[in-house]
Amino acid sequence: MSILTDTYTLNNGLAIPKVGFGTWQIPGGQQTYDAVSSALKAGYRHIDTAKAYRNEHSVGEAILDSSVDRENVFVTSKLPAETKTYDGAISDFRSTMKALDLSYLDLYLIHAPWPWGDRGSNHDEENVEVWKAMQDIYASGQVKAIGVSNFNVHDLQNIIDHADVKPMVDQIRYFVGYTEPQITKFAQDNGLLVEAYSPLATGAILENEDIKRIAARYNVSVAQLAIKFVLQNGVLPLPKATHETHIKNNTKLDFEINDHDMRVLNQLTETDMG
Repeated sequence: MSILTDTYTLNNGLAIPKVGFGTWQIPGGQQTYDAVSSALKAGYRHIDTAKAYRNEHSVGEAILDSSVDRENVFVTSKLPAETKTYDGAISDFRSTMKALDLSYLDLYLIHAPWPWGDRGSNHDEENVEVWKAMQDIYASGQVKAIGVSNFNVHDLQNIIDHADVKPMVDQIRYFVGYTEPQITKFAQDNGLLVEAYSPLATGAILENEDIKRIAARYNVSVAQLAIKFVLQNGVLPLPKATHETHIKNNTKLDFEINDHDMRVLNQLTETDMG
């Protein structure tokens, strides 16, 4: 269970638990409440949500109702990708805090560099403006760390060039067969921690025969192998599960993938995922 309480250190000195529990695609209400409650019972101390997930209220409720002290749970939320003004960012942050009903947030991220409906479009100027709001939120003490999500090298460079406070995290799509080497290297070279959402490739990875064979050698599930792979690359995985058994199984990570198998896994590409 120690891996759940082991930490990485962000570039501002804040400790962040090495494994997070993701809540993307879990509907708000009882389902989210139960999943987060089970995760906390299983030993997770890092919970990730977003305004766009529409489950912040249930996440906050589960945290406040649990027997774990709020101070011992690292909580992340995200500013909607569509919000590209200073005032909009401040307003959305306030609504997130109201929904969560927490007095502070551990990490707050810009969800994407472009609105979801206009993927890949350029919003450099607006992102700089939004980052000013993020810096002010950080300076207020209501958030212990700030960062971004889905930002590529160009988007990261744009923020770094204009920032007084450098982002601490870039949360990206990252899993066996899809490790975004350029973004990961750039982020890590610039002192950002990379977080992996969908470390199980939203389930597709579970059917891959090569990965199944490697997992069998370690007597672990494909999910456990996939999460451990992310960790051994120095990246923070955010596995999501709704069934208590899966939530518990995803925490059993006390094994080491050998160098040869790590090389094989790192060489897989998305086409290998079938």
